[in-house]
Order: sequence, then structure tokens, then C-alpha cells
Amino acid sequence: MTSVKPNLLHVAVVQMSCGTDITENLRKAIGRIGDAAKQGAHVVCLQELFRSQYFCQKEDATLFDLAETIPGPTTDALGRAAAAHNVVVVGSLFERRTAGLFHNTAVVFDADGSLAGVYRKMHIPDDPLYYEKYYFTPGDLGFQSFKVRGGQVGTLVCWDQWFPEAARLTALKGAQVLFYPTAIGWHPHEKAEFGKAQHDAWELMQRSHAVANGVFVAVANRVGLEGNLEFWGGSFIADPFGRILARASDDREEILVVPCDLNLIDETRRNWPFLRDRRIDAYDGLLRRFLDRS
Repeated sequence: MTSVKPNLLHVAVVQMSCGTDITENLRKAIGRIGDAAKQGAHVVCLQELFRSQYFCQKEDATLFDLAETIPGPTTDALGRAAAAHNVVVVGSLFERRTAGLFHNTAVVFDADGSLAGVYRKMHIPDDPLYYEKYYFTPGDLGFQSFKVRGGQVGTLVCWDQWFPEAARLTALKGAQVLFYPTAIGWHPHEKAEFGKAQHDAWELMQRSHAVANGVFVAVANRVGLEGNLEFWGGSFIADPFGRILARASDDREEILVVPCDLNLIDETRRNWPFLRDRRIDAYDGLLRRFLDRS
């Protein structure tokens, strides 16, 4: 693995398909962490809920059996992989907090295998084939940033990526890279008419978080057909001005590894001082659901 140079962080995202065998999915993901490390990665991010196929396409009480505690088998395996390959690992799992209480959770392991932090998905969707409100309680840990070897990272999860408030608060916590484990795809009957627009909006939104906050953004999406969803891949890494540094295909398993010069954060923010010019005295309305026009 490439040694860590000051302010140069090699960021990797893993884009893979998931089968019906959860043991095989975990084995594959652990293997991809090793592959990314061999390519020089310092931080490796896996896709959302990588241990199984995306089960939220239906409401089925038996699927709660997929959930795990923290610590548990998956976090133990991720911690071992981080230590074995000397890399930071961002993973995603279905967390069983206690009987009847479950979360969609991201975990961050430092390069020595220790647990650096836990983030519970804050925004929970409820759409056709994305029935996540049935399974997941909204996160209660707030937006966070975790110090790991080589830098400061923040984790958000999938539906969180549409909310500028989430990216802003995570960046204000000091995150230099925003990681988005993701599971997003097309409904087959919508792809022909809306597919390109949906994908473009998804990518554009996350690139805008990079621009608005002057941070790197790294997105790991799954790929392949699962049930009634065709996951569109398109994993990417963008720099603090929203430029795409690497982008995966929409139909293949891939690993992207990109050297991210963290000095660009300071350089970008000096020239585009959005954080300086924020009117924090004028944003009280953001704490309300809707503002009356009267």
C-alpha cells in the first residue's frame, strides 16, 4: 500500500453487484478492500447495505433477520480487513440496535482496525421499491466527522445526498471528504423516459455539495439488476470545485482509486469563500418545515 504523504489521500470507492448469498457478498466486499489497497488506496468506501441485495423493495417482517449489532459479524470483518490492509474502511450495514429498533448505519474503521465512528442515516425515504421507513428509524447521532489516518472524513448515506443541510453540517464538523454509500437505480418502466435526467440530477446534486462546501465527495453505488431495480452504478469522486476526478460505468463492477490533494480544500475556499460569507444571523427559517408567505 502507498505510504501516506502529507495532505495526499488516496480515496477509493467500490462499485459491485450483490447476490442472494450474504456470506458471499461479504467475502467479495472484503476482497475488494484488499484490491483497492493494492492499488494504493488509503481510504476505501463500500456501497450501501452491501451485505445483501437491496431488500427494501418490499415490506417483509422476516427481513429484519438481516440486521446485525455493532459490534457484530460484519463490523468484525471490516475491522480485520482495515487492519490487515492498513487502510481506512467506510462500511454500511443494517443495524439492530435492540429488539424493534433498527438503523441504516455507516461505520468507519481506522487503518489499525479500530472503530473510528458510527453514523446513522438521518433522512429515510419511502418511495415505490424504496420502503425504508418500514425498516429504519431515523438516525439520532447527528452529522459527524471522524479523524482517521490521513485526514478527516464524514459519512452520509444515499437519500442524505439530496439534502444540502446534511453536507453543510458535516463539512462544518471538519470533514475533508464526504463519503456517500449508495443504492440508487432505475425503475424499469421509467428508465427510457426519465433515466438520464434522474442520473444527471443525482450526480449534479452531490457535485454541488463539493462546490458549496469546498470538500471532496466520494460516492459508492451498487450496480446490476436486483428484483425490480436496475442499479445505475456511476460511482464517482469529485474535487472541491465539483470536477469529476473519476467515474465508474453504469453496468460493471469497478474500483476507483484517486489521489486527493487535501491542500485543494484550502486553495478553493480562499478563492471561493462561501463559508466566510454565510449569513448565519439570517437562517433561522431553516429550522421550520415551511415558511408562511403572509
